[in-house]
Amino acid sequence: MEEVKRDIEQLKKMRRAVIVAHNYVLPEVQDVADFVGDSLGLSIAASTIKAEVIVFCGVFFMAETAKILSPRKIVLLPEREAGCPMADMITPSELHTLKERHPGATVLAYVNTSAAVKAECDFCCTSANAVKVVREGLSGEEEIIFIPDQYLAHYVAQKTGRSFITWPGYCPVHAQITAEEVERARRLHPQAEILIHPECRPEVVEYATCVLSTEGMCRYVRESQAREFLIGTEIGILHRLRRENPEKEFYPVSEGAVCTNMKKIALEKVRWALETMEYQIELPELVIHRARRSIERMLQFV
Repeated sequence: MEEVKRDIEQLKKMRRAVIVAHNYVLPEVQDVADFVGDSLGLSIAASTIKAEVIVFCGVFFMAETAKILSPRKIVLLPEREAGCPMADMITPSELHTLKERHPGATVLAYVNTSAAVKAECDFCCTSANAVKVVREGLSGEEEIIFIPDQYLAHYVAQKTGRSFITWPGYCPVHAQITAEEVERARRLHPQAEILIHPECRPEVVEYATCVLSTEGMCRYVRESQAREFLIGTEIGILHRLRRENPEKEFYPVSEGAVCTNMKKIALEKVRWALETMEYQIELPELVIHRARRSIERMLQFV
């Protein structure tokens, strides 16, 4: 593994590359990254760095977002098959049909969507700023189509008092976390604060001390006086939480909360990407232009 790390470091310099890694990827991949964070934060960070190549250690829609924000840079996804089931749950044609049923509705897309879907939307949002986007950016809108995550939409509806036209999408990893698992974990660690991702089911969210995005969790833990935390999201984030907060204890709500697509990004594949300059993300100029518009509208509320 040390040899692979050395090769990556040399290749990164040769290619004038930056490596960004999502909070859910394997620990050893996080450790070689220049930036570790959530999908949008990584894309923004990569767009500001004077690098010619972005190696995006995450899933497909995330690498597409990086390409949208950095169209002149080469964006590499180390594993072509690292997809997102939620993003695949809605297509542009399905969105067109939904829009035809609700003419005049404003379309709000969770960032966990393909570039082609983002290009058909009015606004994007993240799990961190969805409530703010609705409250401040869409307060005057009569009808809002919120795609694709039904559980994030439910959470935002509760926080804002708005109703949405929703799509039956979901994250399989978060949707499989159960209230019974939270209850069991709480009995084992009664002093722990409970941090839950808003992609979880409503009955799971109800247990939360705080409902937070992955970056929100990292920020909250740094500032909290608590010593123990139950983490209700994909278990990859535990590596970062423990590394940044060695004096605190972290326990997964569900050991089975594993995104197999994120785990496809291995060190050897990062090295392969830098050696071969594959797999490169390519998007039509029109898609980049239209999708960037919806993302830039979202960035007003970061």
